[in-house]
Order: sequence, then C-alpha cells, then structure tokens
Amino acid sequence: MKALKKFMDKISPSFHEGGKLAKLQSVYDGMETFLFTPNTTSRCGVHIHDANDMKRTMSTVIVALIPCLLFGMYNVGLQHYLALGQAAQTGWFTMWLFGLLAMLPVIIVSYVVGLGIEFISAQIHHKEIQEGYLVTGLLIPLIVPINTPLWMTAIAVAFAVIFAKEVFGGTGMNIFNVALVTRAFLFFSYPSKMSGDLAFVKTSAALGFGGNGPVSDAFTGATPLGQVATNVGNALQPLHDVAGHAISTADAFWGTIAGSPGETSVACILIGALVLLVTGVASWRVMGSVVAGGLVMGFVAHACATPTYPASFLDPLAQLCYGGFAFAAVFMATDPVTGARTHTGQYIYGFLIGVIAILIRVYNGGYPEGAMLAVLLMNAFAPLIDHCVVSVNINRRLKRATRSTNE
Repeated sequence: MKALKKFMDKISPSFHEGGKLAKLQSVYDGMETFLFTPNTTSRCGVHIHDANDMKRTMSTVIVALIPCLLFGMYNVGLQHYLALGQAAQTGWFTMWLFGLLAMLPVIIVSYVVGLGIEFISAQIHHKEIQEGYLVTGLLIPLIVPINTPLWMTAIAVAFAVIFAKEVFGGTGMNIFNVALVTRAFLFFSYPSKMSGDLAFVKTSAALGFGGNGPVSDAFTGATPLGQVATNVGNALQPLHDVAGHAISTADAFWGTIAGSPGETSVACILIGALVLLVTGVASWRVMGSVVAGGLVMGFVAHACATPTYPASFLDPLAQLCYGGFAFAAVFMATDPVTGARTHTGQYIYGFLIGVIAILIRVYNGGYPEGAMLAVLLMNAFAPLIDHCVVSVNINRRLKRATRSTNE
C-alpha cells in the first residue's frame, strides 16, 4: 500500500491545475479517496462530525450485503441444478461457483455503466466523485432477475443514474432509490423478461460453466408469489420449487427458493440488518415499522381471505418471508437519502411501506410483488411526511408558549 500511495502522490501534480491531465482531476480524486482516507482538513469553522463518514457508511452497507450476495450466488446455482435434475449429485461449491459466474457479468455491467456515468458527470460539473454508487451498484444485481439480458440491465442502470440521481444533483440529492428505479424501469419496459418461468432460474450455462435446459416436465421457474397469484380454489394450493418439490415458509426463510439473488434468504437479510443496526447506519424505527405495517396488513388480508385474491390466503408471517419484502425493509426503506428524516416521520414512513407492499401484493392481480412500488411511492411522500411532523411540532410548541404567556 505504501508503494501505491507513493505512486498516487507522484502522479498527483499531473491531475491538478496546470497539469497535463487537469481535466481529469475528478477521476484522480475519486480513485485516491476510494483507495485512501483523505488527509486534508478544513481551515475554517465546520460542523461537528464523527468518524462515520460516507466512505465508512457505504463500506458498512456493503459488508451487510455480503451474506445476501454469497448466499444468492449459491442459490442461483442450486436453482440451476434443480432445474436440470442434478442437484443431488452436485456439491455446494459447484453450485456457488456457477452462481458466481452467472452474477459476475451483471455486477460488472452495473458498476461499469453506473460509475462511468458518475465519472463523466463529475468531470462535466467539476465535482468530486462520491461513494454512493458503490452500494447501488451491488444492490442492482441482487434485485434483478438472474436471466435479465445484460443490455437491458445496462439501459436500466443508465436511465436510473441519469434521471433518478444526476438530474437531481447527484449523491445525497436524489428523491427516489436508484436501485429500485432500475428495477422499475426493467419491469415496466420489459415485463416479459421480469416475470414468468424463465426470469428467475438460469437454465443455460454461465460463462461456459454448467448445463443447458431443464430435463424434466415438472420444471417451473415461477416464484412462490408467482404461483400464489395464479392459484385457483377456496384454499391455497401447495407451493413447489423448480423441480416440483413442496416448499414451506421455512424454505423461504432460509432462501432455497426461486427469486432474485439477494431477496430469497430472510436469514441472510437478518444478518445484514444486525450489522446495520449495531453500527447505527440504518434506522431501527424504519425497519420495525415496515415489519409492523406488513404484519398488520397481512393479518387484515388473511382475515378477509377470498378466492378472488389468492395472496390473501398467505398468513402474515409468510407475507414477510416471500418475495422482496424483507430485503426492502432492511436495505431499501432505510436509505437515509430517500426516506423520512424525523423520528416520528420514520415510524409513519416505514409503517405505510409495509401496509402498501402487502396491499399491492394481495389486491393487484397483475403484480404479485409490492415492495418495490411501495418504497418508491413512499420515497415521493417522505418530504411531505417530515413537513407535516415538523409543522405539528411547531404548532404544539407555539400553543405551549402562548399558554405559558397567558398564565
């Protein structure tokens, strides 16, 4: 590292004013601050800061995502070999390696396109490159179906970074969660690639590794929620995996079901939640409120279950375990930039996300998953919620002050 630091210091003059590469100063600054902690200090009065700067915050979130990433790779391989009928004779490392090779191109495309646009934008506006996309670039491969064509992912990432982030001023200024805008763009632009039997299970080889095509007529790549949405009858029919074996809520908790790579394992998501809560990076008020809202709406829907809305047959706990609800509660709703800031507002914001997510899932027959839309909708209302909370507090204090004066 010392040699690398000396090299960076040696080429530094070329990227500053008067140097041959001065126009690329933002690029150099971004690389330097990514590799090393800046050693510059303010020369005038500043606000009080602690050691938890943006770089450390982003690093903590990435650490929290690692369990979901590693298990997601394994599960991608597991679903692949289940579809081929070869899971019993395939080791866990082979499954994980297949998942790694399947997800690696998506991760590369996400970072190359997203960071490339941010570097260009920083150069145009002569601004520093922020670390915000380091997390977004990893979130996108975790929430996008594994069979999404890379060119579609590239277009969606470009759209989200430009129109949901850069036009608002860059990191810290965006109104909507960039990763969720990417998924929403894909869902509404290419709906056939974002749902159905072929979206969430990779049946072809990954970079030449693995087999091709399902071998059994029992194969179905439909997610549990996709199966629920097509349920017929006065009761919920047993759910099954890609090979036709019955699955339960416990399977959803551990994550051995079809779905987007990072969203299937509630156990891994809870590990990430623990990391975020212990380090103080995420708000427990938001997380807890999302879960509470989901449980309340799940209980109401289950109490009023009807064959017209088959998802209402799911019990409240199953509602939390299936789909992307848990992932949204821990990693999406807790985004400090796009969420509510006041403590009371965070309770309201999170609770409404939980309620709306289950509401959409149960009563919108054309969209079996509701967490994404719920978070994006509440992103739009977060400023209003904070404004109302602050206004109520101001009015309460004015009344208290007036009462004290009169007395």
